[in-house]
Order: sequence, then C-alpha cells, then structure tokens
Amino acid sequence: MPATTSVTLNTGAVMPTVGLGTWKSKPGQVEHAVEFALKNGYTHIDTAAGYQNETEVGQGIKASGLSREQVFLTTKLDNPDQRYPEKALEASLKKLDTPYLDLWLMHWPAPMTRDGKPDREHDWLDTWKTMEDLYLAHPEKLKAIGVSNFSVEYLERLLKVARVVPAVNQIELHPSCPQDDVVGYCQDKGIVLTAYSPLGSDNSPLLKNGTVIKIAAKYGVQPANVLISLHANKPMHTVLPKSVTNERILNNAKIIDLTPEEIGELHDIDKTHHFRACHPSWTGFGGLGFPDCK
Repeated sequence: MPATTSVTLNTGAVMPTVGLGTWKSKPGQVEHAVEFALKNGYTHIDTAAGYQNETEVGQGIKASGLSREQVFLTTKLDNPDQRYPEKALEASLKKLDTPYLDLWLMHWPAPMTRDGKPDREHDWLDTWKTMEDLYLAHPEKLKAIGVSNFSVEYLERLLKVARVVPAVNQIELHPSCPQDDVVGYCQDKGIVLTAYSPLGSDNSPLLKNGTVIKIAAKYGVQPANVLISLHANKPMHTVLPKSVTNERILNNAKIIDLTPEEIGELHDIDKTHHFRACHPSWTGFGGLGFPDCK
C-alpha cells in the first residue's frame, strides 16, 4: 500500500501518521524541537507526564504560531498517578497550557508508588475505568483515550469490561521487534497502533543493517527514513521519530512508499536479530504479558 499521511481513529478523529516523539528530549531543547517541527510540516506531537517536559512542549506549540486545532497532541498518564487520574489530567492540561488533549494514554499497565516501586494494591483496570469516566464526562477535555505498552493478554483483559475501546495502543515497533501478535489483535479490534522507537532507540544497530541500507540506497534516503516509513506503509499505524536537531527533524518527515517485498525483507530481520529497547521488567511487573519477555 502507498504510505499514509493520516489514519482515522475509532472516534472518527484524524491522527497524522508521523508525529514528533519527545521521550528523552530535555527542557531547553524540546521547546525548540516542537516549535521547529510544527513550523516545518509536522502537526502531531507526542509527550507524557513521565517525560517531565509537558510545560516546554506546550511552550513550543504556542511558539509555532499554529492554532491549537491544527495540532494533534498526545500525552500520557504516569504510573505513579494511576490512583489519581483526574488530578493527573488537570496537571497535564495546565502544564501543556491547553484546554483539551487529542489523545490521553495510560503509559503502562503498571501502577507505581511515588518512589517508583510497583503499587500492587492498585489494579490498572480500575485506572482505565476512571479514564473512561473522565472521557465520557468531559468530551471538551478529552477527544480520545487509549493505552500504551499493552500486550494481547492485557488488551483481552481490558476489552472484556471496557465501555470505551482504546483508540490507540502505543508500543515499541521496529524490524527487530515487530510484535505481530499485538499488531494483528489491535487491527482486528479497530485500535490504531503507534510505533515508538521506530529506529530501535538510540545508536540502533538497525541503522547499520544491510537490508535497511540496501533499501535506503535504492530510494536515495537515509536508513532512518526506511525504518520510519515502514509503519506509514501499514494500515492503522502511526509512528513517532524523535529528535531535537533541526536537520533530523526535517529528514525524519520524508516518507517513502515501500513494496510488499521490501516490507517482508524488513520483517525478516527479526528472525536473526530480535531485541527490545524498552523491556517492561523495569516496572517491577515482569514481562506484562509480552511473549518475548517471559
């Protein structure tokens, strides 16, 4: 399929395919990155309370000169805030200096205490129920809600009781972590996938992979463009390249059409070189149902 420029969520809202990710983008850098991206064709910005840069992301959006309605803005509920979603939502809106979010995600199905330990007394499913309450009661504040880092096992548990089907599941996706089980399940349920770490995170070996380099040379682009474009060439996918340098922000937005054979070649990388940049065990809840993390 030719690469998409946007996808439609189960709410009917349109989400731009390529967004600027801001994980590890520090205050002092991130406001410029957001401003520059929005002034140069991006219309989708992704942040999180846990990134501790929402205030600066909001400043970057304001500085871009774009109206709020021209930007698709995602943030996420932090793990230590799972007992207090309403308070956390208000804090995010205030820091981002925005009356509403286009998308609010549960960052991990892993409640934590303030000191970063697993909060085993609290069930993430109760947090989701509160997020549903807030979404249904405040359409003026929340245009869509969704999840992040959810395996099929956790999605099945959620969907058994959900009043609102998540609009999005944001997960690590790249040729060495294709997560075909999660992708297939979400597509079947009408849940859009957002790929984070599409390059395989920092200093990724994927940028030096022979298959990636060969395809990049064919189209006259950088290896990063191939890895980002992979997701734009799949139905119901969006993707979040991240950078704070102007040149890379511009380059990452160049999306190419890939053939089915090229997509197949990229997927075959996982057979000989599988890795996850962000293993869920850091949460204290083990593998969170992901088969390669058990």
